[in-house]
Amino acid sequence: MQEETQTLWTRDFTIITAGSVVSMFGNAMSGFAMSLMVLDYTQSTLLYAVYLAVFTIPQIIMPIVSGAILDRFSRRRTIYTLDFISSALYLLASYVLSKGMFSFPVFAVYVFLIGSIQSIYMVAYQSFYPLLITKGNYARAYSVSSVLETFSMVMVPAATFAYKRVGISPLLAVNAVCFFIAAVMETRIADGYEKYIELQKSTKDEAHKGRMMLRDIREGFSYLKQEKGLMAVAVYFTFSALTYGATSVLTLPWFRSRYNNGEYVFMIVSGMAMVGRAIGGALHYRIRIPKERKFQIAFFVYIATAVLEGIYLYLPAAGGALFCFISGVLGVTSYTIRVSATQAYVPDEKKGRFNGAFNMLNTCGSLAGELTAGWLALYFSSRGVIAGYMFVCMIAAIAIMGRYRKEVSAIYNVEQ
Repeated sequence: MQEETQTLWTRDFTIITAGSVVSMFGNAMSGFAMSLMVLDYTQSTLLYAVYLAVFTIPQIIMPIVSGAILDRFSRRRTIYTLDFISSALYLLASYVLSKGMFSFPVFAVYVFLIGSIQSIYMVAYQSFYPLLITKGNYARAYSVSSVLETFSMVMVPAATFAYKRVGISPLLAVNAVCFFIAAVMETRIADGYEKYIELQKSTKDEAHKGRMMLRDIREGFSYLKQEKGLMAVAVYFTFSALTYGATSVLTLPWFRSRYNNGEYVFMIVSGMAMVGRAIGGALHYRIRIPKERKFQIAFFVYIATAVLEGIYLYLPAAGGALFCFISGVLGVTSYTIRVSATQAYVPDEKKGRFNGAFNMLNTCGSLAGELTAGWLALYFSSRGVIAGYMFVCMIAAIAIMGRYRKEVSAIYNVEQ
């Protein structure tokens, strides 16, 4: 009876899911096309790394600052307001580029602004999304989120095809429309979910707002320090982000240098990871992992995916695709366990600060990976560099998650 009354697909959960799908599809299409544009214009792996780094840099400061603010203000309004702003910015970029006015320094400033908006949006979305999930449905909700995010990647081959046919400008215009539609949909979400705002008003100090914000920022890190399990998760995923930063810089250029039409080979091989994530996510929507096994499974996945992703570039394309598929199935398993567990564990009034601190640490790791990998690729083979980063990630999993097994298990091994 409880299963029937606590349905996942409430009106508001459906709205935010549909809105996120629209914006994700547009972003996936335009984001990959912009990567191709930068490579075509600059013909430089190093400048490509700079482009990614410029997008990443604002995500160091913005998440922790916005996390503190969003624990006191409406995350719902923040989400749709930022989507409206993003729509306007992509429309402007579409117009400028349609006139052939490309300048890498100006484009870098634009990317920095987009990165700032996206980093604030992610904290707001990650902290608001759990409030719309009914009790007992956290794992199912995040499996849905993962599957939809995976399906948005089908826009990558579409983006490549469209970019080669019509250029970047029309794709950015489509993304502007997607963000506008998403924003309009998100305005329809009902008020009443953000009860944490009333709770936070009791600590509000109108005369010293700056000092209050600094205190809230400190509290985000203080909360992590107090919660050893959450701290272990955050630190390990900083190392995981390091490897992601490295692969995001090196993988696409490596495929383009090794194969004719390498971007298509890249899409096929890496796309198998998306297929694996989609299948794995669909399974997790229907099958519940026994709560006492969640940490054990996640710990295995952290090590196994590091091994698989460290060696797949040394295999023929078919073998690499198979390893990516397996990595995708495993990766969505650990993702569902980790996100549903941490978001269920952290109190609503602290979600913004936790997600802000978590995202900031992840961004630091990703930025370090992007910059150092781009530099190392000047002296070593790209796949050798990636293998080295994956080895570091595997050691981090053993050293951090293994050491704090008891504390992390207390978070993971719970029915959500």
